[in-house]
Amino acid sequence: MTTTAQSALSALKLQKRTLRRTISKKLAEITDGSLDEQSHAIMTRVLAHPAVQRCRSISCYLNMPTGEVRTTHLTEKLLDEGKSLYVPRIIPTPSVSASVQGPGGTTTTMDFFRVYNKTDLHSIQPTGLWGIREPGDTTGTGEVRRRVLHIPSGQDQPDASIPTPTHELADLDVILLPGVAFDRTLSRLGHGKGYYDRFIAEYVHSGRKKPWLSAYTVVSLSIPFLSPRVKRGF
Repeated sequence: MTTTAQSALSALKLQKRTLRRTISKKLAEITDGSLDEQSHAIMTRVLAHPAVQRCRSISCYLNMPTGEVRTTHLTEKLLDEGKSLYVPRIIPTPSVSASVQGPGGTTTTMDFFRVYNKTDLHSIQPTGLWGIREPGDTTGTGEVRRRVLHIPSGQDQPDASIPTPTHELADLDVILLPGVAFDRTLSRLGHGKGYYDRFIAEYVHSGRKKPWLSAYTVVSLSIPFLSPRVKRGF
């Protein structure tokens, strides 16, 4: 990388950090009532979109306790409509690809795990540093959750004695992801960890069709142009 390119990249990273700090302050000013109202409006729009209506499998993030579009009612509705729902979890990486450095120097990546019904959804508890609800490897009834990207460690080859979901990876038609901000071209600014960028790249690299992507935020600001990564679907 040339010196000019390195300088431009450093300037972009600084710009994004500054934007995240600015938006964090705005998010702190949003009332619970306003957040609920905006979340409901977004849910209505998502459920009405043709890409969501015709999809069979869909992933949706489970929101942080504050500062994100609330997705509990949305995920309930998706299950009510018979969609195969997958939600994200940060896990120790099975490979060097799609990974980032996590707390304590551990290498982590993101995968998506099947949620089978509303009872299963409501049983998922917060884990990790951000208070986000993340699914375990199995449901409360002991059913092994189907994954999207990674086969569980030690199960690299299909085995008739292992339940199918542990070695049969799922495909996604739609990914609903969180956004911190968007510019006028709808380029997305995320939380800065790169989990979704890496997940989508590895998913497509596996030979599967890129899912339809859509991201959301509850803050409206006029921001400069960002380098394109993930663009909102509508």
